[in-house]
Amino acid sequence: MIARFCSRGFSTQVKNSFVTTPIFYVNAAPHIGHLYSAVIADAVHRFNRIATPEKSRSCFLSTGTDEHGMKIQQAAVLHSTSTEDYCNSISARYRELFRQFRVDYSRFIRTTETDHRRAVQTFWRTLEASGSIYSANYAGWYCVPDETFLTESQLKENERGEKCSLESGHPVEWTEEQNYMFRLSQYQDEVRYWVKSSEDRVQPEKFRRILLDYLDEPLPDISISRPIGRVSWGIPVPTDPSQSVYVWLDALVNYLTVVGYPKEGFAAQWPPSVQVLGKDILKFHGIYWPAFLLAAKLEPPRQLLVHSHWTVDNQKMSKSKFNVVDPAERAELYTHEGLRYFLLREGVAHSDGNYSDTKVLRILNSELADTLGNLLSRCCGKALNPASLYPALNEEAFERLKSYDVTNRLLEVLHEMPDKTLHHYQKNNFYLVVDTVMHLLHTTNNFFETTTPWKLKKSESPDDRAMLNAILTITMEVLRQTAIVMQPIIPVLTERLLDKLNIPTSARTWENTKLSFRTKDASLGNQDSILFRRIVPSTENKTEPKQEQRTKSKQKKPAS
Repeated sequence: MIARFCSRGFSTQVKNSFVTTPIFYVNAAPHIGHLYSAVIADAVHRFNRIATPEKSRSCFLSTGTDEHGMKIQQAAVLHSTSTEDYCNSISARYRELFRQFRVDYSRFIRTTETDHRRAVQTFWRTLEASGSIYSANYAGWYCVPDETFLTESQLKENERGEKCSLESGHPVEWTEEQNYMFRLSQYQDEVRYWVKSSEDRVQPEKFRRILLDYLDEPLPDISISRPIGRVSWGIPVPTDPSQSVYVWLDALVNYLTVVGYPKEGFAAQWPPSVQVLGKDILKFHGIYWPAFLLAAKLEPPRQLLVHSHWTVDNQKMSKSKFNVVDPAERAELYTHEGLRYFLLREGVAHSDGNYSDTKVLRILNSELADTLGNLLSRCCGKALNPASLYPALNEEAFERLKSYDVTNRLLEVLHEMPDKTLHHYQKNNFYLVVDTVMHLLHTTNNFFETTTPWKLKKSESPDDRAMLNAILTITMEVLRQTAIVMQPIIPVLTERLLDKLNIPTSARTWENTKLSFRTKDASLGNQDSILFRRIVPSTENKTEPKQEQRTKSKQKKPAS
């Protein structure tokens, strides 16, 4: 097995940028956990584009909705609508959510689309031809909410004495039926080798260890079909219309569909470079998916980026607790860009994040308004910069400023920032990117306070005026580099900031983070110099933070 795997020449070298989100099950409306997956993938995708601009046109990001299975049938009945209409409605909400939060996908796929049905049926025939599928009478515990069969070791009893999933707590039901089975046990050694062949295969390391623990136990063969009489809302097995394709096999094939499989040429984009997923679906993506691909003689993904979940005020998010956070609703309070920033800034892949409105308000006001936004306002406001210039650096004034310790400290931190943030992006640690940038911005604000440019503004001395301009130039250089580096995290605000500094679109790649002071005066853009307005809780309704009416009236735009 391992020799056959090695002979395929699987490599850890990334030849392309193909990033995927999981496709989202349409049994309920989207919440912040779904948005978190999407903005992580989008940040990876955007970073790849600015880090390798020569390949930016071939960078590909896919997302979409998973629309088959028993759970969808039940949800449609619950909402008194047809299954098709129900899927259309929920899928549209996901598409709109991602538009508002600037998830710049290349393809939004729905598993009910014709090209996906063709891809699934072709993939099934390929598995069948490989000898990996057989028919059997199957009996076992099935969890409808999780759409998966479970072994006895994966079950527990709830407080009512009923059997349920050990992991999710969802109820199970005993099922006996004629199914098609996949010979998962046949590919166990190869899947284990795939996981071990690169330390970066599954990130963070915590989830790689969990996956290897799964693989240390013998893997049972798995059911990959359901009788059409039980699950009619699905893709029929191409060689047996009495059966429908198991929803997880159907869903996983979406990653092939989006790059054109089974048409010729899909391999130019294959395999995915990074697949983003929540920790609850690690087994499906880390064991079943590579096994299916190996059976079909296709290369598994180069990396799985696994993230943890979100609690709300330190409690598990659930409908029964009425604490599910609707990102569209919260964006009305905190703006789309603000909420996106919070998720990427506070989310740590290896541990569950905690959402609280108090924390969101504090972080957005402290970091986006007071630290980043205020620095831009100081540089561009009429009080210090009435001519609205991005001034050239005067060398003599620069040398005078370097006699201050605070200037040298700022230049040191500025010099280190691009390499540090590059490393954090490469490890997908977005919170560390923000930590590094915020350290630079705090250092810059300290520089600004210490050099007291408002005093220099009152002087008639040419030397003092040159010093003032040098302070503005150095601060604007910090803002320029900050905006370039933060593009994957807050694309709307950074675009606005770079436009204000009149930085050409062609000069916004990672290569442009090298230190570059202005050699000639240039005009600033005519955009508002207030980047992000402080959110102030209303005295009339404390759950309704308010911004200036002008900002509120622009909320139809997916920006803040």
